[in-house]
Amino acid sequence: MDQRTLKQFVNLAESLHFGRASEASNVSPSALSRSIRRLEDEVGTMLFERNNRNVSLTHAGTLFLAWARDSLGGWDTIRNTLLAESKELHGEVSIYCSVTASYSFLFDILTRVRRQHPRIEIKLHTGDPEDAIHRVQAGSEDIAIAARPATLQAGLAFRLIDVSPLVFITSKDSPIPSNPGPAYWAECPMILSERGLARERADRWFRNVGVSPNIYAQVAGNEAIVSMVSLGFGVGVVPQIVLDNSPLSDRVETIDIKPGLAPYEVGLVTPEKKLASPLISAFWKALE
Repeated sequence: MDQRTLKQFVNLAESLHFGRASEASNVSPSALSRSIRRLEDEVGTMLFERNNRNVSLTHAGTLFLAWARDSLGGWDTIRNTLLAESKELHGEVSIYCSVTASYSFLFDILTRVRRQHPRIEIKLHTGDPEDAIHRVQAGSEDIAIAARPATLQAGLAFRLIDVSPLVFITSKDSPIPSNPGPAYWAECPMILSERGLARERADRWFRNVGVSPNIYAQVAGNEAIVSMVSLGFGVGVVPQIVLDNSPLSDRVETIDIKPGLAPYEVGLVTPEKKLASPLISAFWKALE
């Protein structure tokens, strides 16, 4: 059995959900199901109990999970040892980030890394920034560019890249009054992220001013918020870096709000144990 199959097994064992595990493994649910069946055939026993609603580990699956984690950890250890003794770093690093982060930060980072280590290969995946930390924790990515949460989970390392304000925006065709009060915010249609750090901070801001927001739309992805605001559907909350890199930035404007929202701390995230890898260490050093 190969490392990829073991990683797929661990993803499913930790999430107990074929949809989430297949996404973390970058395969379709049907492909993941076939892979797990082949693995069960190879070990000669059922590793999961599954029906139309639930997935759970069998006793054998629990034992196999401990072995799989040890096996993957052992592979990382010997690979890191061999890489450290090599005169030139080579190998593959998987990175996850949003589209905005890919051209805001990743280009400069990769330029520095490739200048020193041209044989490092990059596997890049882009998507919703709110999934970044989860994908690193699940083991489907080596590194992610993500906003630092209020509390960084144990076992994760964070390296700061930049700080971006979190701002309220409105369409230039739909200006708002200066110093709007609670009555205005109670009626103003809001376009917010459906989840994640920006949503948490926006919800906290509304609680602090004593207003229940009038939510017009909840969307995935900050770029979609800028689009809807530019069309005049309401007021949104996005990181300044998203606005700076949006082709629609000339159609929206920021709102001076007091008190403001806490800014985003954007950086590289990886499991602390992966910092022992010379490949991952090369990215950390690129930010020095």
